[in-house]
Amino acid sequence: MSISLQKGQKVSLSKDNAGLAKIVVGLGWDEAPTTGGGRLLGALFGGGGGGQAIDCDASAIMLKNGKLVDKEDLVYFGNLTHRSKTVQHMGDNLTGAGDGDDEQILIDLSKVPAEYDKIVIVVNIYQAVQRRQHFGMIQNAFIRLVDARNNNEMCKYNLTENYSGMTAMIFGEVYRHNGEWKFSAIGQGTKDPGLGELCVRYT
Repeated sequence: MSISLQKGQKVSLSKDNAGLAKIVVGLGWDEAPTTGGGRLLGALFGGGGGGQAIDCDASAIMLKNGKLVDKEDLVYFGNLTHRSKTVQHMGDNLTGAGDGDDEQILIDLSKVPAEYDKIVIVVNIYQAVQRRQHFGMIQNAFIRLVDARNNNEMCKYNLTENYSGMTAMIFGEVYRHNGEWKFSAIGQGTKDPGLGELCVRYT
C-alpha cells in the first residue's frame, strides 16, 4: 500500500520491502490553465509563457558525503546513464501532457557504489527565464517511488504549495542511513535559472 507523504516527511524504502533492489522514480506535472475560473497564474511575469509549452526537465544529482564532486554524477537529458549504470534517466518529455509519469528515473539501489550517500531528484523548467515561465504555471506535480519488481507504488508526494516565481524544484532525496535506503519529501522551490545553478547548491 502506497504511503502518501507530506512535505518534510521521511520514509524507509528498505524496511517494508525486503530484497528491494531497483526502484522507479516517477515525476509528473500538468500545465495549469492560464485563464478561466478567475485564475491567471502567469500574472506574476506579465502573462508569461509566450504561448510555449512548459518543458520541465527531471534530473538526479548523485552526492558523495552530501556534495556533488564530479559533473559526471549528474544524470539528466544530456547524460542519461550514470557511469556506474545504477541510475538511468528514461528520456525527456517536452510538454508534461497526458496522465501518469511524465519522466522516470530508474535507480538500482542494490548496486549504487558505496561512496554515494544521497541522490537528489530535481526538476527545472527549460529556458524558464527566457520563456517567462515558472512553477506557478504548473499544477498536479508529484513524485512517486515504485518497486521495479512488481510495479507497486511505495510512496507518493503531491506538491500542493504555491510555487509562483520558482523556476526549479527540489522534489526529494533518496539517501542511505544506517544501511537503509530512505526517501525524504523536500518540495523546495528555487529561483535558479537552470540546472547548472541548481547544482551549485551541492558543491
